Parts: sequence; C-alpha cells; structure tokens
Amino acid sequence: MGINDKSKILKDYIKSLGSVAVAFSGGVDSTLLLKIAHDVLGDKAVAVTASSASFPERELNESKNFCVENKIKQIIIHSDELNIPGFKENPKNRCYLCKKDLFTQILTKARENNLAFVIEGSNLDDLGDYRPGLQAIEELEIKSPLRAAGFSKSDVRQLSWELGLPTWDKPSFACLASRFVYGETITEKKLKMVEQAEELLINLGFRQVRVRIHGDIARIEINPEDFSKIIQDDTRTKIYDALKNFGFSYVALDLRGYRTGSMNEVIK
Repeated sequence: MGINDKSKILKDYIKSLGSVAVAFSGGVDSTLLLKIAHDVLGDKAVAVTASSASFPERELNESKNFCVENKIKQIIIHSDELNIPGFKENPKNRCYLCKKDLFTQILTKARENNLAFVIEGSNLDDLGDYRPGLQAIEELEIKSPLRAAGFSKSDVRQLSWELGLPTWDKPSFACLASRFVYGETITEKKLKMVEQAEELLINLGFRQVRVRIHGDIARIEINPEDFSKIIQDDTRTKIYDALKNFGFSYVALDLRGYRTGSMNEVIK
C-alpha cells in the first residue's frame, strides 16, 4: 500500500471521529497526526501538551511554536509524574503508570472541551519494543490513527516531508525518565542533569543523542559516525567538564552507539 493510500485512510479515520484532542509532544509522529487532524477537522482538533520535569523546555517551546504558526488551539497541562504512586521508583512498568495518569488527564480536558475522542501518535514500529505505555492507551480506549492506517516510522517521515513539516527529519525523542536504569530513583535534580547534558550535546552538533544515567555515571549514546567528533580533545574536554558541573562523577561513551530502548536490554 502506497503512502497516498495510507494518507487517505488516515484522513477518513480521523474525519469519522468528529472531534479530537491530540496528545501532542512536538515529536515526529504527533506533529504529523496533529497537522492531519487539523486539516481534516479544523477547530475540532485541539492539541494537548503536558509540561513536566521529564519533558525538556526545548521540546515544549517547539510544540508551542508549531501550534501558533499553524493557528491550532493548544492546551497545556501540568503533569507531576514524580507524585504518581510508584513512578519515581522507576519500575519496569513506569511508562504504564505515567501514560495512565497522563491520558486520564487528557481525557478530562477532552470532555471539558466537548471533544469526542483522544488520539495519540504511535506507529507500527512502536509495537516492536517493550512499550508498557501502549497498555494504558488500550485500557483507556485512546485512538491510534497512525497505527490504524498502517503507518510505519518511515511512512510518517515521508508524509511529513511531503507536507513540508519541519519535523520530517527530527531525531527520535522519548521522555527523560527513559534515561534511568530500572530501579534507580527518579528525581527532579537528576532529570535536570540529563536535560542539561543532552542540550549541551545537541548544541555541539550531535543530532541523535541519549544521556543514560546510572547513579552518578553518564552513559552517552550517539550515532557511531559521530564517535570521531566526540573524542576530539576540545569537544571531549568540554563535554566532560560540563557534565561534571551538572553533577555527574563519571562520563562514558557507549561503544554500541545510539539505539532506542537500550534500558530494555536488561529485561529478560
């Protein structure tokens, strides 16, 4: 099935919903979903974005700018994940706990604004990893139009490019809590350490970045083709000194490089 066929299925699916609250993070998937929803439903498609300690300010500002530029109504909700029972202990179902709380809040906002459904941007590729958050989405009957229309990640990027969306080649992103090894207590201070470290690397020109936190150790994941750049004396020293200043005692480079869900590799 070609991208045009999938695009038509997606539009027809969203049109059938009548009105929607779009869970919008400003990432590749949710940006395409919001754009299509707004094109199809107009003001009956509203963006709902969560502001929290695990969501970088950079990402929040990008989401706001997109909505302003495209004249889309955006509702900002303030989510305090650290107060969700069990969340800060970082169990293996942490994402389930967070998504259940977050989407319950979005459902409330949808009802308050007379919106019939809540939709979110997971695609078919998200089914291939350990994703406990998808269980919460199913339980709450949140709609996943991209999956329903058969979109893979490459399909999302292709259609985003065709529509001229600035996110078509945006690096993948996940909430900052995903940087913690399971069982390690998540704190606001450590979330800020990770955010500062990743912001530094992005500002130095590294596009796909993860800074995983193991106690007081920062494990940097970047694309292998960037290894030669990061070990240059000036860059290496700048990163090490900055991360020490942010609160890390040790700074390490993961020799496997960036990959999604590396914290799930310990799950049997």
